[in-house]
Amino acid sequence: MKITLSKENFNEGLKKLAKEYKIYAPKLFPYEGRFSDTDLIRYATVDSLEEMVFDKKSEFSPKEVLTPHSETMFYFTEKEYKEPDVEEKGALIFLRACDRHSVKRFDEIYLRNKFSDIYYNNRREKVKFAVIGCGEGFDSCFCVSMDSNKTDEYDLGLNIKEDAVELHIKDDGMLGHFNGEKSDFEIDFATENKIVLNIPDNIELNDVIDLEMWKEYDKRCVACGRCNFVCPTCTCTTMQDVFYSENKNTGERRRVWASCHVDGFSEMAGGHDFRTKHGERMRFKTMHKIADYKRRFGYHMCTGCGRCDDTCPEYISFSNCVDKLTKVLEGEDE
Repeated sequence: MKITLSKENFNEGLKKLAKEYKIYAPKLFPYEGRFSDTDLIRYATVDSLEEMVFDKKSEFSPKEVLTPHSETMFYFTEKEYKEPDVEEKGALIFLRACDRHSVKRFDEIYLRNKFSDIYYNNRREKVKFAVIGCGEGFDSCFCVSMDSNKTDEYDLGLNIKEDAVELHIKDDGMLGHFNGEKSDFEIDFATENKIVLNIPDNIELNDVIDLEMWKEYDKRCVACGRCNFVCPTCTCTTMQDVFYSENKNTGERRRVWASCHVDGFSEMAGGHDFRTKHGERMRFKTMHKIADYKRRFGYHMCTGCGRCDDTCPEYISFSNCVDKLTKVLEGEDE
């Protein structure tokens, strides 16, 4: 059902939904950005439309909700272990089309990749999605090139207008929560970006492994891992065992975000490291985003949100890297 309603009525509907769901959306945190005088926009719980920020891009993605930075997998003592209790309340996540596509990537990796991850599945099966119209995108976006600019996979779809909300309700359980007038509209999706990429099909590792272009990143990349942490489709994690000070035989095992760019990530027992140079790590990430994943699942892992370009302290652009690689493979740039 498609309706148009006032922002006040929309907020009333959110209050009703809040009894069943925790509501997450991009939220402004003043003076918590990278520098002392900058703000931070990241996903957090909200109570109203006014708290949501969609005129600016969030530094972090909705994966903060689906896969927290640090999550306890189980608690242990000398004799037994216990998995943490599952959150009873569901989650309603407000997000853009590209980020809805990133959830599809997570589902492939965590649910349909030979095994199903029970921790992700417990959280995922209680999540609903509200897709926000995004008519223009931002300067660093290239979602159109990655085919992630549109989606019809949502429970709520909405366009936020100056004095009203156009709301497409697809979930039957939410029909009675919002009061408005029936109307006809389409969700606003971006149809073009300033950045346009043409990615060759079937890129093979042997074609790119020794390219001179990777040496540039040996000098520029500082291996901070920021690009991985803000990326909505990066899933690398590591395990940490935390022992309690009161009893060293008790504690918990945690799954914590990690990065393929940081030192030691690919180090094996015995000290061997597959990728010691920063350019090698850039090559690994690039191939994973635009070649390896697609070969397995049929579409690119990267969704073109551009967050990695926005956050890099050395102003390394992933989209520029892909464009440069394309030109090299097509013989335009040796």
